[in-house]
This record gives sequence, C-alpha cells and structure tokens, in this order.
Amino acid sequence: MPMKDVYEHFAPTKENKNYQVGQLYMISKHSHEQSEKGEGVEVVSNEPYEDPIYGQGQYTEKRIHLSSKLPGWAQAVVPRIFYVTEKAWNYYPHTITGNLQCSFLPKFSIYIKTKYEDNNGQNDNVFEDDEVEKEVVPLDIAFDELPERYYKESEDPRKFQSWKTQRGPLCEGWRDTFTPIMCSYKLTTVKFEVWGLQTRVEQFVHKAIRDILLAGHRQAFAWIDEWHDMTLQSVRDYEKNMHHTTNVKVGVLPAEEAKEAEEPSL
Repeated sequence: MPMKDVYEHFAPTKENKNYQVGQLYMISKHSHEQSEKGEGVEVVSNEPYEDPIYGQGQYTEKRIHLSSKLPGWAQAVVPRIFYVTEKAWNYYPHTITGNLQCSFLPKFSIYIKTKYEDNNGQNDNVFEDDEVEKEVVPLDIAFDELPERYYKESEDPRKFQSWKTQRGPLCEGWRDTFTPIMCSYKLTTVKFEVWGLQTRVEQFVHKAIRDILLAGHRQAFAWIDEWHDMTLQSVRDYEKNMHHTTNVKVGVLPAEEAKEAEEPSL
C-alpha cells in the first residue's frame, strides 16, 4: 500500500493570490541553486494549458538528475546516471504533480496534490478525502528542523526581516498571531512496490520531500523583497530565462545556446 502524507506549510505573506508570484520565483531560483554540471533540474517543457475543471493553467515537464544526491544504499542499486521525470499542472491555487517517475523503475511513482488557502492550517479536510488513510505533517518554516546542508543564516525566518514589507523575524507562536498568513496543503502519495525495499524507499522519499518543501518555503519568505513587486507576467519572464540558464548549468543545451545564455538579473 503506498504511503500518503499531508504536509501543511504556513507562510507569512499576502493572500495566496500574491503568493503565486513568490512560488514561481522560488521554484525557479531554488532549482538553479541546487543544480550543477550533470545534476539538478532540466526543464523540458513549460507552456500554457487549459483544464475543463480548473481552467487556465501552466504545464511543465522536468527531468531531475540526482545520481550523486542519493544515500549510499540507494546508489548501490541504481545506475550511475538516471533521472526522475516530473509532470506538473499549475492551476493556482490548485496544483497537481503527477506522473513523477524514475527513468528505470516503472514501479516507482510520486503524486502530489496542492492547494493554497488563506488560513493557518485550520482546514482538516482540504482535499475532501476523509476516508483515505494518511498522516498529517504540519511544517513550521521558522522552527521545524532543517537539514544542515539547506541552512543559510540569511534565509532563517527567525533572523530575517523584509525591508519592503517589514515582516519578520518570526517568533514562537507566530502562526497564531501573524497576519497576513496562508497555508500550503500538499497531499503526497509515494509508491514503490518492490518487495524488501518498499517501506525503506517510501519513507526516504517522504523525508526528502518534506525537507525540500520546508527549505523552499523558507526561501520564498526570505526572498520576498526580490519578488514582492513582480507581476505574474514579469515572474513568468524571469522563470523562462532562469529555466534556460539552469539547463545550461546542468549541461543539457547545445554549446552554441549555452554561450548565449545569461543568468537573469533580479
């Protein structure tokens, strides 16, 4: 049986309509920072998409190259070079990340549903699936433990203060007193149906997702002065340029294109 977790992230920002800009900015910049030659996030497709239920949105397809980022026990059983394919549909405030599969493991998949709401995590049935067995994992961007490799003092919500919005630093109990506030709810399903490895792999993946989400939302808050004045169109332009630059960094563009690429300015 696949493992299901609901992650709740709390962010001290404007209503979730404004946070769409921050989310897009954070994902693009975070992906670039975490990428290097032969490793990281390759953007294959990023284009408008219309859904009969959710309406206008954006479809993205990415390849996440992460061979050297796996623990030793996992590197022993996977090829030296491999990637995970991520296909996502963003109909903000709803997003769906499905068909997240490994290039050589057909029995491995990750499915994530996300909804952003203007509250501090009070919605106990945001996905209207009370009958589904799952674990709820509240995440506090200021006080939950973050792996040392992700920590930067400049991105610590307990020390950061925005000069544009005057938000921060965050103190104990901020979720109950801070306004404006929003919550990012994520229903995450991990499936790896291989006898002897299923539990270990699924637990490892859930922990990795938890750490990445926590680090990313901390960055979205700490980078608020960089994206606060952006429009949706300007952040889309930034996203497009950053995707190209990141592909160059990973090494998936032809040499002539790589020479023309420049890191987008803030």
